[in-house]
Amino acid sequence: MIRLFSSQGDHGNRKSSGAIHNKARVTLGLLIALVIAPSWVDAQELKTVEVVHSPLQGIGAEPGVMRRDPSDIIKVDDLYYVWYSKGKISPGYDATVWYATSPDGHNWTEQGMSLDKGKSGTWEAGSVFTPNILVAEGRYWLFYTGTSKEYRKGFNPDSKIGIAVSDSPNGPWQRLDSNPALKNSDNPDDFDSHLVDDACLLVREGKYWFYYKGRQLGKSPAQTQMGLAIADHPQGPYVRHEANPVIPGNHEVLVWPQGDGVAAMIGTTGPKEITNSIMYADDGIHFSKTHRVKNGPWAGGAYRPEAFTQSGKGDIPEWGVEIGRAKKQLPFIHRFDVKEGN
Repeated sequence: MIRLFSSQGDHGNRKSSGAIHNKARVTLGLLIALVIAPSWVDAQELKTVEVVHSPLQGIGAEPGVMRRDPSDIIKVDDLYYVWYSKGKISPGYDATVWYATSPDGHNWTEQGMSLDKGKSGTWEAGSVFTPNILVAEGRYWLFYTGTSKEYRKGFNPDSKIGIAVSDSPNGPWQRLDSNPALKNSDNPDDFDSHLVDDACLLVREGKYWFYYKGRQLGKSPAQTQMGLAIADHPQGPYVRHEANPVIPGNHEVLVWPQGDGVAAMIGTTGPKEITNSIMYADDGIHFSKTHRVKNGPWAGGAYRPEAFTQSGKGDIPEWGVEIGRAKKQLPFIHRFDVKEGN
């Protein structure tokens, strides 16, 4: 496997792996910097993972019902848990957060609403959606996106991210008084000055790492990028990392611990040299492409058993759930499985 170490720049550097004399090493580095284009990350040495898709029961396609934006999956005792947006229109901008459980990841039972819209006039009065889960300090922390405005033609989202906490994955959930936990930047030049969305959590180095997507004022959804904020406590405060954006693309945030580092699966949004790929960072910040992804999930949430353990044993998720699509059908929850290829 080749590791590439290019984060903010347009060109990557390749680490020398042989016992090369210092002078020769410098010369080689200069040559690489001068002649290698971004397409080098698509070299044949990269491995490929293939994603296969299949229906599931209980929260799949249903007439007149939208289910989308599934969280990552956790296992509590003998049950898997997933949270998702539910509503009656295709977008998530008029939704509430619901959850379901499963003994096997294929057959799910919808258990009910976890989080309703906020009070009129608040930052989350219009919709609550795109949930994700953190398990820490013996409690469950439900991260979610909220918008203040009613969805209508010409709608321009103003999303922020909040947190609710419970002693049980079944609730009840208590919103934090400190919400929103992350809002759009006040600096119009920042990559997330328009909105933030789609939390994905890891426990790393004794801290809480909060990956998210952001969009800059005046930019389109296709120009979404990925950021990172870190806190000492699950409730925050979360402080943006100075290296933001840590990935210059990605509309769906799917991150997991990969050994002692962090990996992210990139979908179809972003610079072409990183789309449909897995990227890896030893430090969780400076990501480089390591795998191609064939038929990747759409807005996937994965079963990541090592996400909050700091065990150093994390690996590419074997399965998860995603948004399913079918003709004349509102979005629904679908299953995906990952097969590692050559």
